[in-house]
Amino acid sequence: MAGPGPPLPSAPCSKWDIREKVWEHLEASGLAEFPRPVRGRIPNFKGSLQACGSLRELDVFSRAREVKVDPDKPLEGARLAALQARKTLLVPTPRLRTGLFNRIVPPPGATKEILRRCATSQGVRDYSVPVGLEGKAQVDLVVVGSVAVSEKGWRIGKGEGYADMEYAMMVSMGAVQEDTPVVTIVHDCQVLDIGEELVDDHDLSVDYILTPTRTIQTNCKRPKPRGIMWLRVSELKGALRELQVIPVGLSWQGAQHRAFLHYRDQGTAHRAVASLQGLSLGGSALRAELAQSQGSKGPGESDGHK
Repeated sequence: MAGPGPPLPSAPCSKWDIREKVWEHLEASGLAEFPRPVRGRIPNFKGSLQACGSLRELDVFSRAREVKVDPDKPLEGARLAALQARKTLLVPTPRLRTGLFNRIVPPPGATKEILRRCATSQGVRDYSVPVGLEGKAQVDLVVVGSVAVSEKGWRIGKGEGYADMEYAMMVSMGAVQEDTPVVTIVHDCQVLDIGEELVDDHDLSVDYILTPTRTIQTNCKRPKPRGIMWLRVSELKGALRELQVIPVGLSWQGAQHRAFLHYRDQGTAHRAVASLQGLSLGGSALRAELAQSQGSKGPGESDGHK
């Protein structure tokens, strides 16, 4: 049985600090599982199947007919639980490359072994039927992975915004309602205090947290994302010109509600962050922060829109 493991160091001050601490701790404590390294991923952990098994004990799972489960490795047990309970299983297309969902359709008379295969990433590819935005999905339960989560229901993903985007798209297509429950499955050490000041309006909160040793009902009252708020790159460029913080380069990632702004020096980058923070564009407030060192990002880059 996988226990809580040693506690994480004291509370870091940004989402990226929290992500890095969790990834580092899972690796250093021997709790990380394939695929490795877990950095940059929704991390798989020892005890994930045990945590996923608790899904069957939730009333919201028993009542659900259609369940959406993310494609991450630690959620394989949740996908299997949905298939074994003969529920309709929807899995988002990885990185939203070819549409929104795949409906997993096991062959008639599927054995337990075939159902287990259907729950894997390969099975999702082999036994799926695409569901587009015009589809008639009616999701009764949403299961997402997390890098960190608080007992209040604040969730931090791996930083690419896909879970938030998928939920907003489901709202837009009428597939989820305001009261559709959201479950996340993590190791005990991923349950941390997360300051509410780190939570954005488009961040997805959770209603239940399943770990290898606990089931936590968060009673979170924070509204879920209300749908897709489209922001055109021209609006952002216009704001940058007005504020006189024009970057030397701009990497636009509209699907993730994010843009990376490239500046030559830290001073200009800090000024851009201060100017953009809280600015209203496209009907929502921007969150600006200095980007962490991720691959090709240089020291003078600012993440101008989450």
